[in-house]
Amino acid sequence: MDMVYKKEYEVNPQTMALVANYDAQGQIITEVVENGERFYLPGYPGKIVDQSCRYFASSLEGRLSGTKQVAGFTHKPPIVISQAMDMYFFPIISPKRKECTWIAPKYIRTHKGESDQSTTIYFMNGDTVNVPVSVGMIINQIQRTAQFRVKLEDRLKHYHSQPEIVAETFS
Repeated sequence: MDMVYKKEYEVNPQTMALVANYDAQGQIITEVVENGERFYLPGYPGKIVDQSCRYFASSLEGRLSGTKQVAGFTHKPPIVISQAMDMYFFPIISPKRKECTWIAPKYIRTHKGESDQSTTIYFMNGDTVNVPVSVGMIINQIQRTAQFRVKLEDRLKHYHSQPEIVAETFS
């Protein structure tokens, strides 16, 4: 299969994973796994995530800080790139590392631990990715992302349930 490259990309609701890979020169590149398409981008996955967060008026650092504030997670914290577009992702290792792959858990159908201690993730559309972490870590990250999502949505519901106050003019 030929490697298809693109120059620019924003994470979108079809993005299932941003996988750290290496090019022929040993540089880290990103394999984008979308619903129905795979291609490569120059740069590491965290850079793509940061650019996408900035597109939605934040940054990766801001999203990590937000997760810490909402859920208290400081180690491999999941993030929301856009809550309105339901784009939640978790890192498989420290997001400070360029080799960090990011996964959107809403597309995961199942996962399987391999004999080499890696994990194969099976997506809803039949695509797979293999990541160099244990199945227990993947399960934990899926659960933490769900917990973060519930806590964030509870906060948002709290504000939406407040009575709307409208300023009226007196004549």
